[in-house]
Amino acid sequence: MVRRLKVFVMLVSGVIVGACAENKRANGNKDSQLKVIPVINVFVKDTKLFREYVADIEAIRNVELRARVQGFLEKIYVDEGEIVEKGQLLFKINDEEYRAELAEATANLESAIAEGKASELEIDRLKIMVEKNVISETELSVAEAKLKAVNARIKQSMWAESNAKLKLSYTSVRAPFDGIIDRIPFKAGSLIDHGTLLTTVSDISEVFVYFNVSEGEYLRYIKSQTEKSRSKNNLVALMLADGTTYPFEGEVESIGGQFQATTGSISFRARFPNPNSILKHGATGKLRWSDTLTDAIMIPQKAAFELQDKTFVYVVDSNNRVQARNFIPKTRFSHYYIVETGLKPGEKIVFEGIQEIRDGMRIIPKQVRTDSILTVAF
Repeated sequence: MVRRLKVFVMLVSGVIVGACAENKRANGNKDSQLKVIPVINVFVKDTKLFREYVADIEAIRNVELRARVQGFLEKIYVDEGEIVEKGQLLFKINDEEYRAELAEATANLESAIAEGKASELEIDRLKIMVEKNVISETELSVAEAKLKAVNARIKQSMWAESNAKLKLSYTSVRAPFDGIIDRIPFKAGSLIDHGTLLTTVSDISEVFVYFNVSEGEYLRYIKSQTEKSRSKNNLVALMLADGTTYPFEGEVESIGGQFQATTGSISFRARFPNPNSILKHGATGKLRWSDTLTDAIMIPQKAAFELQDKTFVYVVDSNNRVQARNFIPKTRFSHYYIVETGLKPGEKIVFEGIQEIRDGMRIIPKQVRTDSILTVAF
């Protein structure tokens, strides 16, 4: 009896040990089936956002020089691309006709003045004769009326002479300010009509750079003026057509008066110094505007996915289960999202392999250091 009891105990013990071993093997197999997934913590960093805009470059002054009188182009004193100074003589239109007009106008004026003096002497003589009752006052009145007519003709002759002088001055075309000469389409000897474009003078000591900003960015800029230093927030950079950065910073100085109905954008204007005359009127480029964000909540773009116009990440909980969570990105740059709402600093999210997992799935997290990925963009 005792022997049978020992055998029974041994059999039960064997079953229990076997069951425990089987459970251990099952749990081990279950753990071995979990995927090893790289994860990263949501991090906070001070960073700069760069926004780029298509830019149109214009001289601070760009004036068309047009002929104001008709005539033959007698002399060209400058060449295309030449730097000129204010008041410098650029073109000479033949002035013989206008000198003749001036001489005629001057002669007519002198004749009218002489006639006026004669009329005044005549009136003085008639006044004496009227006082002596030699003639009637009617003759005096007629003489005074003639003097008024002569005086009117003097004024008309003075205007004609002034107009003739002005026309004569128009035969000499001078630079309105310091600048650089554009293309000259005519050669000496060409017949020039009134209004003919002779050339264009551009003052490029400084340039205006125009670019269009969306309504949302415009509102953020306006609000920032009360929160930041204006001079710091207004500084902008210019990328030239060859991809290089212009060596001088510019400053935003004015905003357009209305939004464009077709694009919903508004025009901004920045001023750039141009001491070496590198920038020319009519050139193009890209304007880069930076904005410093303090304590920005950031995640890598590869950690996020989009579904039905919403952006999600897989958040890893304390039990290593992943849960899809929607967040609202503020903006994105380089390889990163800046988070507006939905995620907190320090939360653990799936970094890579989001296509291999599903909501509620357990994983084996493999921590990725934040500083190892920040070198990519910072």
